[in-house]
Amino acid sequence: MPGPVRVRVAATSANLGPGFDAVGLALGLCDDVCAEVTAGGVTVQVVGEGAGDLPSDERHLVVGAMRATFAECGSQPAGLAVECVNRIPQARGLGSSSAAIVAGVLLARALVPDGQQRLDDAAVLRLAAQLEGHPDNVAPCLLGGFTVAWTEPEGARAVSLPVAAGVRPTVFVPTERGLTAAARAALPATVPHQDAAHNAGRAALLVHALSVAPELLLPATVDRLHQDYRAESMPATAALVAELRAADVPAVVSGAGPTVLALRDPPADLVAGPDWQVWSLPVEVHGARVGRGRLGHAERDPVAAGRKS
Repeated sequence: MPGPVRVRVAATSANLGPGFDAVGLALGLCDDVCAEVTAGGVTVQVVGEGAGDLPSDERHLVVGAMRATFAECGSQPAGLAVECVNRIPQARGLGSSSAAIVAGVLLARALVPDGQQRLDDAAVLRLAAQLEGHPDNVAPCLLGGFTVAWTEPEGARAVSLPVAAGVRPTVFVPTERGLTAAARAALPATVPHQDAAHNAGRAALLVHALSVAPELLLPATVDRLHQDYRAESMPATAALVAELRAADVPAVVSGAGPTVLALRDPPADLVAGPDWQVWSLPVEVHGARVGRGRLGHAERDPVAAGRKS
């Protein structure tokens, strides 16, 4: 389809403590991405987070997701021009790769004249989860709010649930980066039955706490499946989570880390230190949004849509 299309996609925090690989929360820190079909070749312009580091050709994750989506729709354009205004920190546990994948899938679908008929919303989720490897970040990025995702034989599914007004996310973003693959490698192949039972109960409580009873978030965010196993590789993250929880703040490792997510305001006298940026972010309730035309002036500002310290 001629003419550019654009999409806004949100940062996400997965797991939220006990909801390993299942729950996620969309946060009000968004990337804006624009794409159009060209006569040949692929160009990617990146502004903001990852500029100078991310590929500017077919290797870019947005382009890879677009190519996979075009293949699903039975149409592959000769060339693409992509513009990314990135505000989500890269490799920090805030869903930057999921945002890129969701952006690519939605942009490609929008560039195919009957793309929505060829790839409905349920199929978009399945494809994005397949490309990412798990649905816990792509689900809130697509749907917004607090999501519970699961995988059936035919692929990923998810539901979006309301978030109680008392949930006030704050993220502590370190300067160091982390890799999901390395974080997963720290996990054991099996866990004790009592730990699995513990997390099942806390994950169920987490749904209730996030939706209607935020006063229960501290006990609802206790985890025994992944955070302790990853603590050795992220000592500063583990120490900050412990400090916040000792102050009765429901804090968890965001995704695979090393970012820390607090679900209510931290104490005013807490000082995270010079290696951390602290942003208070709203819950992003709208989900991914697609539009026509190029990015506007405000959308091209790498800090305009986002964070408030």
